[in-house]
Amino acid sequence: MGLELYLDLLSQPCRAVYIFAKKNGIPFELRTVDLIKGQNLSDAFARVNPLKKVPALKDGDFTLSESVAILLYLTHKYKVPDYWYPQDLQARARVDEYLAWQHTTLRRSCLRALWHKVMFPVFLGEPVSPQTLAATLAELDVNLQLLENKFLQNKAFLAGPHISLADLVAITELMHPVGAGCQVFEGRPKLAAWRNRVEAAVGEDLFQEAHDIILKAKDLPPADPTTKQKLLPRVLAMIQ
Repeated sequence: MGLELYLDLLSQPCRAVYIFAKKNGIPFELRTVDLIKGQNLSDAFARVNPLKKVPALKDGDFTLSESVAILLYLTHKYKVPDYWYPQDLQARARVDEYLAWQHTTLRRSCLRALWHKVMFPVFLGEPVSPQTLAATLAELDVNLQLLENKFLQNKAFLAGPHISLADLVAITELMHPVGAGCQVFEGRPKLAAWRNRVEAAVGEDLFQEAHDIILKAKDLPPADPTTKQKLLPRVLAMIQ
């Protein structure tokens, strides 16, 4: 059995892994794990990833969880252009710096924005107070400013003149609030220009394919009671 990737493109780290593999011609079998249906909680998936989270990778008898670890594994195993994860020590350190920062900052903000603006009120039928939503969007704004001022600065991409894993992880995060209707790039011409460069580097068709589901998040039908009961406690724990 060759490389298998367990993904749901509703998930931002899954989109990063999917785009990276497709862009670099890495052959893989897509194993879709429907998060909305709770397929990640099944015993069958737990045998692949006991953490019951996507993305997950299976390469023969070897299994791996966590998106950054998966991206680095693919980078090291397959012949991909150096700019994704540069050999130059300091350039690579810049990529590592961003990947270390984003977990508890931008990822959290983008995830909370999606759930508080769309998924709770529209999908789960759970009201979100105006105060909670305002605080979430204010937190997102702070982290967008940090992304722009600390990481992007006046460079073409986050780690230098070429796209890297840092840009791929960042853009897939930002498309979460975009899918919720947040004007992430409005009033931020530097960040908007960066987004256009990333999309061009990835390829517009692949970019749109990967983000199709999140850009339609507002159109998801309401969850049935069983799905709501299954998802609500896990989501609440995830976005606290």
